[in-house]
Amino acid sequence: MKSEFISILRATGRKGIDSVVGYLDKSGFFTAPASVNRHLDHDGGLLEHSMNVYLIAIRLRQQMIALRPELEERLPEASVAIAALLHDVCKSNIYHKTTKYRKDANNRWETYDGYEVDYSRFPMGHGEKSVVMLLRLGLELTNDEILAIRWHMGAWDLSFQSYEAKCNISAAGDTPLVTVIQAADNLAAHLLELE
Repeated sequence: MKSEFISILRATGRKGIDSVVGYLDKSGFFTAPASVNRHLDHDGGLLEHSMNVYLIAIRLRQQMIALRPELEERLPEASVAIAALLHDVCKSNIYHKTTKYRKDANNRWETYDGYEVDYSRFPMGHGEKSVVMLLRLGLELTNDEILAIRWHMGAWDLSFQSYEAKCNISAAGDTPLVTVIQAADNLAAHLLELE
């Protein structure tokens, strides 16, 4: 799966992609979980989730173009690949293995291997952190890709945001790539990856 992920990214021909791939490899992206206690909370879960989002996003792109052919220009395959595969770059280097506790079927405490999250190195919001990291790595991003990565979580965390942020997500929703990536991320996490 890792080689397919890298191959898809490199096929975009985007300036800076090799720097991003090198960082992902070094930072543990390919072995990290997608979450600590929700979807794909196991080694390699983040890679699996990113590929799921990509596969769903590519299919959504195809279906939307079939329904509205004029969208093909606004949904380039390379942009879908970059936004889908790299939307969670912010999760590189934040998960650490730990021992957790839970009650077994007999209501006795037992230990199990799990993860904890440490946001202290670069405490910034989820989507914007991914954008900043990618730009710092030298990846050339279009405005639509920046918006799609920034807003891939949708309005999930807007309850703590300003009126301005709520207006921004509303305006960003008019960008087809934003809508496709939000939908793909939600479908992957909440339907495809349910255990």
